[in-house]
Amino acid sequence: MSFPTDTIAALATPTGTSAIAVVRASGPHVSALVTEIFGEKPPPRHAQHADYRDASGALVDDVLFTFFSAPNSFTGEDTVEISCHGNPFIAQKILEDLFARGCRPADAGEFSKRAFLNGRMDLSQAEAVMDLIHARSERALAAANQQLRGALGRQMQSLISQLVNVLAIIEAYIDFPDEDLPAENRQSVLDQLKELQTGTARLLATSHYGAMLRDGIKTVILGEPNAGKSSLLNRLVGRERALVSAEPGTTRDYLEERILVGPHALRLIDTAGLNPTPSSLEKRGMDKTMEQAAEADLFLWVLDATRPLPALPSSTAGRLSSTNTIIVLNKSDLSAAPGLSVPTGYRSAAVSALTGVGLEKLRALVARLADSFQVNIGEELIAINARHAYSLDQARQCLECASAKLSERSSTELVASDLRGALDALGQISGKVDNEQVLDRLFATFCIGK
Repeated sequence: MSFPTDTIAALATPTGTSAIAVVRASGPHVSALVTEIFGEKPPPRHAQHADYRDASGALVDDVLFTFFSAPNSFTGEDTVEISCHGNPFIAQKILEDLFARGCRPADAGEFSKRAFLNGRMDLSQAEAVMDLIHARSERALAAANQQLRGALGRQMQSLISQLVNVLAIIEAYIDFPDEDLPAENRQSVLDQLKELQTGTARLLATSHYGAMLRDGIKTVILGEPNAGKSSLLNRLVGRERALVSAEPGTTRDYLEERILVGPHALRLIDTAGLNPTPSSLEKRGMDKTMEQAAEADLFLWVLDATRPLPALPSSTAGRLSSTNTIIVLNKSDLSAAPGLSVPTGYRSAAVSALTGVGLEKLRALVARLADSFQVNIGEELIAINARHAYSLDQARQCLECASAKLSERSSTELVASDLRGALDALGQISGKVDNEQVLDRLFATFCIGK
């Protein structure tokens, strides 16, 4: 693994006019740069007010700059952050001067990459930086903050430590067959592998919740034509997003909007009405509805309180359950249909999309149902991403193969190979796997060569 030897610089705040812009530089020449530009290097982590003059001596701006000495900086290198007035022209002038003095433009994500290379964070924490920047709900923000503070890394370190123990036992029988080792206990190793598989499966189970946090909970509004689905969308969004008409079948395609409900972000999708006798155009809209329903996380099943309970297409009805569906009894301000029977076991809210009555109760129900999607991993909020899920699945497969081989009394070398595959897969998540750990643990456990 190669470590950078040059100094990089970039704008650390978004491009555009603002009160303040921050330019950051990091690398081995920062200390000399600070002295050259400002005439002195202040104590680390102390903001200093000064004039910024370019290499020709021309005044660019009066700024605040803060010097961070290695290794106590974000990147683990000497770093300076220069806060200037938020005129894009000023920020660009400072950057151009830094480039003229020997810095180079930072690549995308390079500050975080250097932080990883210098041991300031693992890969999962580096990814959490982007999750934190893009979080659009309280729950997504909480998950990103916990991951940035090492929650996933701690879970991975626990799994890796257990796996290294097992691998050390297995490899002892390969590398030191003549040593005075404890008798082989396959069942004990199988029990430890089962614990590892359980821990891996628990983390894998957070994958879908992680996608919900990052992309929003896919929430499909469905029901028969003219039940008030588009009116409900408009109420929840807070503006006239969808066309509303007394004529059934107005919505022919789906509409999507993002909203916040409590601590959750929702991708709210209004769909075409499910008509038992559709026209050809309505049929195409219904096909789109069923496509969205097949991938939904949460359903708002809108019922017209003035009409009997409608039947749903079997493919869609099969997706609805008490764990993912809220029944919205709309038009509650009108007289209810005689004998209207709402399905039991479901959360439900009587609302009027026309007047807004009942919307707060509906929002509370949605928030509580969304809370139930979280997979608990102890006290920490863990929500892995697709990369983590791929590596964990690879590890799971390797652990299953190792268990099967051990149960069948296959070659110990083959078991060890599977365990090393699992170790490599888990290591991909943090980016930190040192196979020398295995030998260290082996000698410490068995006192070989004492």
